[in-house]
Amino acid sequence: MLPEAMDDRTLLAASQLHRENLMEVTLLGHGDTVRKRAREINASIENVAVLDPASSIDMERFTTLYYEKMRAKGITRDEAARQMKQPLYFGAMMVSTGMSDGSVAGATNTTAETVRAALRCIGLQPGCSLVSSFFMMLLKNSLLGHQGALLFADCAVVPTPDASQLADIAIATARNTRLLLDTEPKVALLSFSTKGSAQHPLVDKVVEAVRTARERNPKLQVDGELQTDAALVPTVGSMKAPGSLVAGSANTLIFPDLQSGNIAYKLVERMAGAEAIGPILQGLRRPANDLSRGCKPEDIVNTAVITALQASRDPI
Repeated sequence: MLPEAMDDRTLLAASQLHRENLMEVTLLGHGDTVRKRAREINASIENVAVLDPASSIDMERFTTLYYEKMRAKGITRDEAARQMKQPLYFGAMMVSTGMSDGSVAGATNTTAETVRAALRCIGLQPGCSLVSSFFMMLLKNSLLGHQGALLFADCAVVPTPDASQLADIAIATARNTRLLLDTEPKVALLSFSTKGSAQHPLVDKVVEAVRTARERNPKLQVDGELQTDAALVPTVGSMKAPGSLVAGSANTLIFPDLQSGNIAYKLVERMAGAEAIGPILQGLRRPANDLSRGCKPEDIVNTAVITALQASRDPI
């Protein structure tokens, strides 16, 4: 489901998703207005469903559900009704109730707005303490990661995760590595130190996060603290972290904070020519994903396909 139907990129993406028979798509917006704009930009959506939240028979039910979720936080029923008229919130409630398998937004809404709607309407997955994100990075060098593909986290949502949150991010990202790359995740928690080569509280946080992740998921192949070269390059990994099951062959990179993760994915994208797909949200009870406001139609298509894959797992 795509709630930002008045954005041209969304209309073009919906047209491609339908034309290539990738999935069933629902657009949110006033039907006549949306279809008129689609004709103006030659986006073929004649057979794509367009749902107007304002006239939906589910508006009252969704308002009640949202009010029940949020009234303990001080929201009034009138405020609930106003928010539910926003396509972003109406769409998130469609996902929450199972009317839609997932949503993709962020072409016109900020990440904060997209995540807030998802958290309030859909909620966290049991066992997860937070919503985080990852990028799927497709590199030209097929020798790195899994045939050139890696997951980077968190690059968009959590600014300064503590050790427990970093462990949650690692475990959640590993699940998506298995789902999207169809391979066993090898998770490296990154630092400026490898196995005690430097002493600093920032290193201590990563070491504690590794220990916590192993306690929570003993079967997970996770290691750290590792520098990036030790995580990715076999010769460096064997020298700096001998005996590690992850060093030199990591396919999932967990950054110690948002600053480093965001910088890293943009450097790899712009300087190494990698394709960056995301940010993809994780930790939610059902899939709802974010876009960059600078996204292209093909970015929306890619994110929608990943959202469909996430939804293919057994619902929580």
